[in-house]
Parts: sequence; structure tokens; C-alpha cells
Amino acid sequence: MKKLLIICLVAIGCQTAHAQFGNLLNRAKYSAQSSLENAVTKGVNDMSKSALDSAKKKLKKAKKGKAEETVWSYGDHRYTMKGNLSADKYRKDGFGEVTFTNVPSDYNEFEALYSEFLGRTPHGTAAMMVMAMEMYARDREVGKKCIELICYPSNVNSVIPRLKDKFGAQPGDSYGQRYLPAAVLQGATPANGYRPNRPYTVEMDASVNKHQELKIVGSGTVMYIYIIGGGWDTQQRQVEIILEPGHEQYQVFNCPSLYTQCKQIQGEWGGLE
Repeated sequence: MKKLLIICLVAIGCQTAHAQFGNLLNRAKYSAQSSLENAVTKGVNDMSKSALDSAKKKLKKAKKGKAEETVWSYGDHRYTMKGNLSADKYRKDGFGEVTFTNVPSDYNEFEALYSEFLGRTPHGTAAMMVMAMEMYARDREVGKKCIELICYPSNVNSVIPRLKDKFGAQPGDSYGQRYLPAAVLQGATPANGYRPNRPYTVEMDASVNKHQELKIVGSGTVMYIYIIGGGWDTQQRQVEIILEPGHEQYQVFNCPSLYTQCKQIQGEWGGLE
């Protein structure tokens, strides 16, 4: 009888162990299946996000292509502008594009371009900052007048000293980058000697930062715009644009990203026309 009892207890123990082992196997199987399902789901989600991002980019590109373009000429220099950026309303998908065959020849052309055409939009004004930088590099006095025309007073005091240092550096000094204005023009990269496409094109997108109203010092609506340039690892160069009450032209409120050190050029720079 005692032997029979021992045999029964051993049998029960074996059944229990078998059941526990079975549970462990089931848990391992479920865990592996769950991990596989999660991995598949994550992969599908990643693919879906990538496809969605690609679709959004294509849609935005299509909208840009269909946007109405306006044209303005000064002599044989031709300027075009299109976009939907405005101080009236923040648009997450906002964009702007400005093209120009040549950098303005003198202050008179620059002033007319600003007052009659590009200065009436935030993206036009942002593009003119690139032109003003190039004009300052060519002629300090003319360039200074151009910068003072399109910039908010506090920004003039920030821009001029930095550009003076950047463009006044001795040959061979890596800090000096005469080609800096070209670094934000489409097609210009360090590898091709910062040689942009023709006509010169400044491409812009709305920043993720929404409009803000000045409250402490001065008044006006400040907008944030990305200029897309190939001269930096971070291609989005943020420019802040302001429209003051009662003004028809926008002004550049702040733009340190435009004169931040870009990548060193490979080869010789051919200049801008």
C-alpha cells in the first residue's frame, strides 16, 4: 500500500511538472509570436509613415508647381515670385519661391525691387536678404544701405558686424566665406563650388513655429520662415520676418542662420552675376 501511494505521488508530480512545462512552452510561444507581430506591425507602420511622408512631399511639390507666379523686371534683370506665406494667417504647409537672373546692380534697383515687388510678401523679403548680403560683399556702403532698408533696426546691428568679419577675412582664413550668400541658392553645394542653378532660386517653407506678436519692444507680427539651402547639414535656415502695423513692406527681423559658418568650399567659387 505504501509503495502504491509513492507511485501515485510520483505520477501526480510528473503530471504537474508536465503541465508547468507546457505552460512555459505556451508562454514562450506566445511571447515569440507577440514579438513577431509587434515587429511586423512596427515595420508596416514605418513603411506607412515613409509612404505618407513621400506622398505629402509629392503633393506639396505639385502645389508649388501649380502656384501662380508673378513677374517683375528691371532693365534686362528678371525676378519671379510665388507662394502663400502671409502675416495674416499661419499655414503649416506654407511655401515661397523667388527666382532672379541677376543680383541687383545698385541700390536704386534694390530699392525699387523691395518697394514695388518682393518687399510686399514675407518670402520675397527673406529672399532679398540673400541679395543684400551679396551686395554688401561687393560694396560695403551700398550693401549697408540695402541691409538698412529691408532689416528691422536691431537686426542691422547684428548683421553688419558679422558680415564685415566674414567678408573681410584674409585669404586662406577658413572663417572668411565670400561664397556664403550662394550657399542658400538651389543647386549650390560645397562639392560643386557653390555654383547655383540659373536662374538663381531661393526656396522657402513655413517654419514649425507659428506667428507671434511683439509686445514688449515695438509692435508687429513676426513670422518664421525656412530657407532651404545645401551649404549646411541642417538645410533649413530660419529667417524671422516682421510686418509692422500700417506698413506695406515686410522687414527681416532676425537671420543669424544665414551668416552662420557653412561648409568649406571644394574648389574655386565662380561668383554670382
